[in-house]
Amino acid sequence: MVTGAAGYVGSRLVPELLRRGHAVVATRTGADPPAVSWADQVEWRRMDVLNLRETVLALAGVDAVVYLIHGLGDADFRHIDREAAENLRDAVDHQGVRRLVYLSGLVPDGSTADLSEHLASRLEVEETLAQSTASTLTLRAAMVVGSGSTSFEMVRQISERLPLIQTIPTWMRDTLVQPIAVADAVHYLAEAVERVDVVGHLDVAGPDRLTYPQLLDLYADIAGLTRIQVTVPGLPQELVGWVAGLLTDIDTPTVQSLMASLRNDMVADLEPIVALGPHNPMPLRESIRRALAVDDADLDGADVAGDPARASAADRV
Repeated sequence: MVTGAAGYVGSRLVPELLRRGHAVVATRTGADPPAVSWADQVEWRRMDVLNLRETVLALAGVDAVVYLIHGLGDADFRHIDREAAENLRDAVDHQGVRRLVYLSGLVPDGSTADLSEHLASRLEVEETLAQSTASTLTLRAAMVVGSGSTSFEMVRQISERLPLIQTIPTWMRDTLVQPIAVADAVHYLAEAVERVDVVGHLDVAGPDRLTYPQLLDLYADIAGLTRIQVTVPGLPQELVGWVAGLLTDIDTPTVQSLMASLRNDMVADLEPIVALGPHNPMPLRESIRRALAVDDADLDGADVAGDPARASAADRV
């Protein structure tokens, strides 16, 4: 079962699982399956993860679950995500599901007390799912690069909609990030489904580590934009998130939640990922180039997320 199957990552994972020969159950929250090219190749089941009974029924006969549901757009998203994770965990135990895979966010080194609400919620969901009786593996990723990814679209739209000068807050200037191409994230998720002996958590990322200003510079170079960066001290995080929300098509609470995570280095420990087999992740320049080359018409009408608080799925990776 792929939850949030019509979401940004789920809509790409389902075809990969089908290619590998798996029978796939896809969840939906609306009355009808979404208009995706593979809709008739899967079994659709309606599931509101905030409804425990419905979730238990949806998991009947399922061997493995890939959990791709997150909420960021609501003020109480942490409570909603926790409730959703508890329901999924209990349903997994009730139905005897053997494998549970979760795509989460990178957790920076140091005290968990310093985490943003966004990352603290991701970690809380991870810990909740790990309490299940299933063989459970969490994959932790930073920015997923691809057309339609919430975090990538934020970089794209801010870069393209700001005028010549880009204002960089001092608290964002030296923070590191290690993005991953969506194709590589999908590969690791599919491997995680099949390698049931690998449990716990693993970081997944591409080979490039860079600061956020360097990321904006790289995007501008690939997109053919001329931008001048100016570092400005004293800009409050809340103000930066509010302005970014105005500049993008992403709802302001989601942007503010993601912005709060930019205070933490989001870099991966990639040595343990060999447990999922050999794989050479795509360089960041190539993943951005591919993201910019994607025609929106080729996305099969996929939504960008899988949000437990909304009827339309929305995956905030």
